[in-house]
Amino acid sequence: MKSLSIKDIAVKANVSITTVSFIINGKAKEKSISEAVIEKVKKIIEESGYKPNQIARSLRTGNSNIIGLIIEDISNSFFSRIARLIEDKAYKKGYKIIYSSTENSVEKAKELINMFKSRKVDAYIISPIKGIEEDIKMLIDDGNPVILFDRNLPDVNTSYVGADHFNASHQSIQSFIDQGKKNIALVTTDINVEQIVERYEGYKKALEDNGIKYDESLVLKIHFNQEESETIEQIKVLLENKKVDAVLFATNYLAISGLKVLKKINKKIGDDFAVIAYDDHEAFELHTPGISTVQQPLEEIAENVIKLILKQLSSKTKIENQQVIIPARLIIRD
Repeated sequence: MKSLSIKDIAVKANVSITTVSFIINGKAKEKSISEAVIEKVKKIIEESGYKPNQIARSLRTGNSNIIGLIIEDISNSFFSRIARLIEDKAYKKGYKIIYSSTENSVEKAKELINMFKSRKVDAYIISPIKGIEEDIKMLIDDGNPVILFDRNLPDVNTSYVGADHFNASHQSIQSFIDQGKKNIALVTTDINVEQIVERYEGYKKALEDNGIKYDESLVLKIHFNQEESETIEQIKVLLENKKVDAVLFATNYLAISGLKVLKKINKKIGDDFAVIAYDDHEAFELHTPGISTVQQPLEEIAENVIKLILKQLSSKTKIENQQVIIPARLIIRD
């Protein structure tokens, strides 16, 4: 059955289109529409399955109650978990989330911003990549609430929420050193984003603080978009180096590739060789022995993101930007 239009509902209820519009948009009381008419129109709407067009509605009311969420990759467990937390918290406040992945592509990120603009979203929550600074600045200049999270763009004048990546990395390396490890490798990615750089800098500073010479041959930078088979071969070369006695994987997907390598070369995690992975994953807890991880404070990040975006949405004047940095936790597993 074809769904009714707002005009059809008005005809069936024997009222004006304007009256139906006021009821749909929650302005019936304000316009002194009687309870009998409200109930009559609502019953017709319920029976017909009528759903107002969200874009048309946003043009009338100025609000869509939709927030656009732009992330790197929804299939990555970190982003899927934090997206769900943000979605749940937004829903409780009356907002729905539409999210999309950039796959670390500047072109795709720009397209997503334009798509969300056309959907008339009320606000933007973005885990950005370098190269879209001007696009985000334009959103802000146009009066759109924007919050950055996970990755910061210092040149963009808006609020940011993220974990303390430098100190988490430093703490991880210090943990290795406290176990007597001296030849500590770092497996990271080559993408030039702030949180990856901070993890690298934390690694170097911990070595320096303990009088251990930085060895470039122990740092493996994996190309972001390459096939996993190639990643596995590169990690294999590194871990076959018998002097390597510990490794920090800067992302969970690199750590999973690393575990495949360890199984392949029959290298055991134990007293002679230690592993820490950045960003927890269910595979790390199930692995024997369990894989120690740096756990980002997902709940706190999501809570602060929603709090700040709602503050921007409810303010009639520009509010002061905030930089919210939350400590990450090192989880040691045996």
